[in-house]
Amino acid sequence: MTSFCDIYPYDDLRTRKALRRASWDPRILFISKYLFPDKPLNYLSRDLRNVSGVDEFQMSVMTEVVKSILDKTSDGLEIRGLENLNLCSGKSLFISNHRDIVMDPAILLYALSFRGFIQTDLCVGSNLLSSRLVEDIMRSNRLVKVYRGLPPHEMSEFSHTLSAYIRQRITSGDGSVWIAQRQGRAKDSIDRTSQGILKMLSMSGSGDFKSDFARLGILPVSVSYQYESCDALKARELFLSRNAEYKKKKGEDTNSILTGIKQKKGKVCISFCEPLSDEVISEAASRRGNERYKALCEAIDSKILGSYKLWNTNYMGNDLMNGVLSHCGTEYSMDELVEFKAYAESQICTLESGLDKKELLGIFYSIYGNPVSSIL
Repeated sequence: MTSFCDIYPYDDLRTRKALRRASWDPRILFISKYLFPDKPLNYLSRDLRNVSGVDEFQMSVMTEVVKSILDKTSDGLEIRGLENLNLCSGKSLFISNHRDIVMDPAILLYALSFRGFIQTDLCVGSNLLSSRLVEDIMRSNRLVKVYRGLPPHEMSEFSHTLSAYIRQRITSGDGSVWIAQRQGRAKDSIDRTSQGILKMLSMSGSGDFKSDFARLGILPVSVSYQYESCDALKARELFLSRNAEYKKKKGEDTNSILTGIKQKKGKVCISFCEPLSDEVISEAASRRGNERYKALCEAIDSKILGSYKLWNTNYMGNDLMNGVLSHCGTEYSMDELVEFKAYAESQICTLESGLDKKELLGIFYSIYGNPVSSIL
């Protein structure tokens, strides 16, 4: 595991050094002014300099930061299923759907803080660590760096390292781990678990499929936003991907991070599902080859979709993409539909000229409507 020792979260000593370094970055003053307008300008900088370690940073600073973001940009957070945390012996592997780069894991940690359940590492792509400041903040928040775009032989070595780290972290009882159900966000809002994630997790096992996955304490998590994070940006990427391979420009991930933090979210819901039972894992283990992983993916998907909170925006998007107002009067009103259509058009208008606005609107509506098709 020494080949990729830089993937691990910062310990208390490195966290203190990193946060003191971050506290002197001038951007922290602007962040503090946005998050805490009623506090002194140096409020966040001072807090960062006084942090003693990772636990304090997560419980004291990050909890306050996430609460401020939600207060500014959402109409409230609903937390479901916290009682299911008691069903896992020891620690858990949280496998979650993924809609927002930063807010998904941040909301998970915030929800867990209500139970004092904070020792959770977050698996996040290395492409998102765009600056020293971002890396210092995120790795002090128990971020595990997941490398992207490595040559095949290095990717294989890294996957073994990541798998071993996750397994050791959970089975030792040292802490839990959060990982998205597939690489990257579900830009089309179709939540499906990748077999590649499960195959990576099995690399560090003994070869006994049932025992290896049972020991990970897999607990699926479902998060949903009334207003989809980066909805217009996702529609743009999906539009451009229809005719050519989409290549991100420099700074695009940073822009998505900032947009996801500051964009209005409406209501938000995070649901902790029941962990995968021994019976479910045994049934998957009874199959052969890839069918075992497929069965486990389907079991995770069933729990995530079964606890996914649908909003009026989802029903409106689904009706608009299908051209039939099937849910009008039951899940939303005509006034809400008019408001949503105006919102969609205003978001599409923020994109560059020259793109097919009608096609973009269709994609935009599908981003909201696809969860209804997946669930109902």
